[in-house]
Amino acid sequence: MLPVSNDTLLRVVRRRGCQPFAVPSVIGIDDWAWRRNQRYGTIICDLERRRPIALLPDREPATAQAWLAGQPQIAVVARDRGGGYALAVAKALPQATQVADRWHLMENASHAFLDAVRKSMRQVRVAVGAATINPALLTAAERIQYEGYLRREDTNAAIFRQAETGVSIKEIVRLTGHSRGLVRKVLRGQRTDVFRVRESSLEHHLPWLDAQWASGHYNGADLWRRLKVLGFRGSERVVREWATRRRRAETPDAQSLQRVPSARTIARLMTNGRDALSKSETVTIAAIEQGVPLLVEAREIITAFHAMIRKKTHVDLDPWLERACASLVASFANGITKDKAAINAAITTSWSNGQTEGQITKLKLVKRQMYGRAKLDLLQARLIGAT
Repeated sequence: MLPVSNDTLLRVVRRRGCQPFAVPSVIGIDDWAWRRNQRYGTIICDLERRRPIALLPDREPATAQAWLAGQPQIAVVARDRGGGYALAVAKALPQATQVADRWHLMENASHAFLDAVRKSMRQVRVAVGAATINPALLTAAERIQYEGYLRREDTNAAIFRQAETGVSIKEIVRLTGHSRGLVRKVLRGQRTDVFRVRESSLEHHLPWLDAQWASGHYNGADLWRRLKVLGFRGSERVVREWATRRRRAETPDAQSLQRVPSARTIARLMTNGRDALSKSETVTIAAIEQGVPLLVEAREIITAFHAMIRKKTHVDLDPWLERACASLVASFANGITKDKAAINAAITTSWSNGQTEGQITKLKLVKRQMYGRAKLDLLQARLIGAT
């Protein structure tokens, strides 16, 4: 109801700008997306006063270093696992304590175990008796995936032949015409799954279905009618097929082991409690644990790391590193070794980058309210000037 134009109102907001902030001693720093995968900025938060204090136009280490150099009183910097901000802090504030974000540490550890499973898929298939696949027993959709797997195996073999002769990744990319990312995945053993599992429309309703099944409700059509009342919009066939698969899963036999789950599914089943698995899943995981003991060791190492972060027992870090560096998660352990001081601080101190992540969520809301077209000064005025 104000008699002003949109442009006048925006000029007033920009003119007001951001108020001077109190000198911070503990900050969190992280990146945020102007446009995902294309352009990023940096947000800096005062963790003691729980408010954002600066937005930077990019996430280059030099930009962050220039801002940090003007705040020599900062004693603690919480950050993610990326090396750019670590380098900027080390150069601008060599006396400051860097704290790695605990959530990212937990997520990185889980992803390291998934990578270990992916590298071991050939041994897994041998362990569960599915090293060879009979195409005559596959459905039409599975046959298409299997043919794609055979093509991927040819590509993988060509890349491995080049790597075994000492050719660099850059040269392999030039010779084969494949992307750098694909070549790195092949050399890391991350392209060995035969069948790729898509997320089902039942994914969000599986806990309810499991509970109904455990209480004795086995009729697929009846489960569909009851699920429809709860908001499920899928067809009856989807629920009936789920019930059929679940019924077959209750009877472990040799045929149930012919189809190997995806690496992601195996990682989930190996880290779930045995009480949460069906009979056939239990048999499959038992076969994997017996046939691929290195995966069992990797799981124990990752579980120990999660417990160390949760219980804040930093004295266990050195023996953990010694064990992890000789396992399937050695690359993750090497990353921990390089960032050891920040990992120790994450375990021993109470500071975390969770507050910064929350401010990024608020920043996304403000940015989208302006249809993503606001410049940096207007974003600062609305996000920082209003707090």
